Amino acid sequence: MLRQGYAPHPVEAKSPEADPQVWLLSLGEAAAGGLLEGVQAIGVSAQQHGLIPLDAQGSPVRPALLGNDKRAQVAAADLVDALGGRQAWAEAVGSVPQAPQPVAKLRWLARNEPESAQRTAALMQPHDWLVWQLLGRPARRTTDRGAASGTGYWSAVTGSYRPDLVELALGHHAALPEVLGPWEAAGTTPEGLLISAGTGETMAAAFGLGVGVGDAVVSLGASGSVMAVHHEGLADSSGLITSFADATGMHLPVVHTLNAVRALRGTADLLGTDLDGLSDLALKSSPGAYGLVLLPYLEGERTPQLPHTAGTLSGLRRDSMKPEHLARAAFEGMLCSLADAMDVLRARGVQVRRVFLLGAAAELPAVQAAAPPIFGTQVVVPQPAEYAALGAARQAAWALGVSQGTLAPHTPPAWQGAAAQVLEPGDELAVGQAVRQQYGATRDQIHPGAFGGA
Repeated sequence: MLRQGYAPHPVEAKSPEADPQVWLLSLGEAAAGGLLEGVQAIGVSAQQHGLIPLDAQGSPVRPALLGNDKRAQVAAADLVDALGGRQAWAEAVGSVPQAPQPVAKLRWLARNEPESAQRTAALMQPHDWLVWQLLGRPARRTTDRGAASGTGYWSAVTGSYRPDLVELALGHHAALPEVLGPWEAAGTTPEGLLISAGTGETMAAAFGLGVGVGDAVVSLGASGSVMAVHHEGLADSSGLITSFADATGMHLPVVHTLNAVRALRGTADLLGTDLDGLSDLALKSSPGAYGLVLLPYLEGERTPQLPHTAGTLSGLRRDSMKPEHLARAAFEGMLCSLADAMDVLRARGVQVRRVFLLGAAAELPAVQAAAPPIFGTQVVVPQPAEYAALGAARQAAWALGVSQGTLAPHTPPAWQGAAAQVLEPGDELAVGQAVRQQYGATRDQIHPGAFGGA
């Protein structure tokens, strides 16, 4: 990476809405000061699941609805019933509607803001809209298969839109952007700057990391996710798997958990320490935490589907009631929960031979000690970097090379992998299996049949 530019934008972090113009102004501010000097192509990555409804003149009918908007939960459930159930949705677009998806937002809009819904003539997502603005708002609107696969009305399995699902949700037809291939350009500015197709931040980050078939990416945020590169889209009626397309022509099935680092922070607060202190405590315990098991379902859970449950601490005995054992149980509970999510993918034929571990918590010594044996495979902890931006830049370079005839379409160029720390399970595989068995026995005792539909 040669140059970087940053700019804040005045949008509250937890706000479910935003004015798209703010993104454009921030983009211009970040690119000021000669950042684009000598640049021939731009790629755009942006937050996923945002919805920008446009009127017939191309102006937003209301602020953009963002991916963190939970208001569409009832709308998503309504849509499941309206099409005839989970299996019908899985066959249509590969996954079951969830509140963040644009298709659920459309149903919410139709039910709660009918005037805005009636004025909606076209639909875009954040990266689509930014690309369109950079190109001067041409008649042709575009997106990519990665962003399209998160809408709920484009199928990563068939590679095509289902306009009837837009009408089912919104109540009428709306124009949809053309879906470009990963190597295709959206257009060229009057100044001759090529703009690539762009993509969602998840797909861009995977591209920036350089993951391939056999690789999984585990993201440790307040919530967690496990995604893996796969050669085909997956249709999943359980609702556990969201079948995304990636930015290279492959697929990125993703399984989400509602609880990851939030379980660590909650335990740290209980013990009067921080995450570093919690890690130090955990390393004073031993694998299995003296029989203490924490099911980290503090906010309910999505994998398994237990939306109204709570976390559970099991195995309390006099010799296990020590801070270090509770700390160890928190780390093992978080990682075992993510390993459960990984098993959902493995059960559908997805290979996992290597795990990339992302997030600030991936640097904690307790995570690095426990993750390889619990996941049962090599764990790679990349150095912190702006991988979504790097992936967007790679996409731009690929599109530029294809347009100039120096690079081939369909297969992206090989780039140097991310600098990383590599951790092996070594002789601890059996220990990790024992920890998972202890966790699984507790989970199944408290929530029997939790994964019966997985």
